[in-house]
Amino acid sequence: MQLIFEQIRTGGDRNFGYLLGDRAARQAVLVDPSFTPEALVERARAQELTVTHIINTHGHGDHTNGNARAAQLTRARIAAHPDSSVRPEVRLQDGEELALGALRLRIMHTPGHSDDHLVVYEETYNLLITGDLLFVGKIGGTANDADARVEWNVLRQVMAAFPEWTTVWPGHDYGARPSSTLYIERRANPFLLCANLNEFLRLKDDWPIFKERHGLR
Repeated sequence: MQLIFEQIRTGGDRNFGYLLGDRAARQAVLVDPSFTPEALVERARAQELTVTHIINTHGHGDHTNGNARAAQLTRARIAAHPDSSVRPEVRLQDGEELALGALRLRIMHTPGHSDDHLVVYEETYNLLITGDLLFVGKIGGTANDADARVEWNVLRQVMAAFPEWTTVWPGHDYGARPSSTLYIERRANPFLLCANLNEFLRLKDDWPIFKERHGLR
């Protein structure tokens, strides 16, 4: 096993896509190729990797609009939550594992930002691709209080499910750094510092004011 892991800027609203692979097996997956799928495919080809799957963390267009081109270039199958609007060829259920050479990608269903949202965890190197659930210092938006309540519970489940040294790789470059760890987020992310659900909901409502007050972008 030899890990390949690249975070690639794909355009749009500071979107990130990911190349994750096992060099020894010459296999890789693309995660959220979005606006410039060619950039991810080029990196896979340069390293002589066969792309087996194109994984979407969720079905929003700014994460899926590169699917068709990526699939055309690689002949890889689209993989997403069964309820995703992309109608995936590979339906990723909560708790499922996807083999990638000697690597194992664990799927966790994490609704809130969207009903079909999932995160991808690579357990050997403790990599967590979080899509639009968890950003550096921020979290994903929700449409209403009901979805925010779901997100509150899901975030607590994620923080409990993985080691705190797990690295966090988000779907957008919205924070002070392009990546983080669960340890840092637990201690610095204002949403994860909320003591209870009501405090979390208030911060959601007051977020524009909070950002301005603290100089966040």
